[in-house]
Amino acid sequence: MSKDYLGEFEELILTVVGILKEEAYGNAIVEIIAKQLDRKVNLSAVHITLYRLEDKGLVTSEMRGATSQRGGRRKRYFQITNAGIAQLQKIQEQRQKLWQLLPKFNA
Repeated sequence: MSKDYLGEFEELILTVVGILKEEAYGNAIVEIIAKQLDRKVNLSAVHITLYRLEDKGLVTSEMRGATSQRGGRRKRYFQITNAGIAQLQKIQEQRQKLWQLLPKFNA
């Protein structure tokens, strides 16, 4: 499997990080997926995927300030990189090529 290859879940998480911009963190990602796609995802799976995307250079992360709601703990935020944006654009182009080849179905 190519290092460029993204699985469906990685693509989903990367897309949501791009949508959330500088406000992308684990729980926010879970909430967007639930609200927009009516899909339940595991927070641990989201975090594992975020770290894998970071290892691939598609996102970066930083720790931000502690809040009283979090018991003084800091939160890790993720942001899509230029390489991540390019990867999503490449995936979209590939999908469009295939969609154009798909015959029209009559319902």
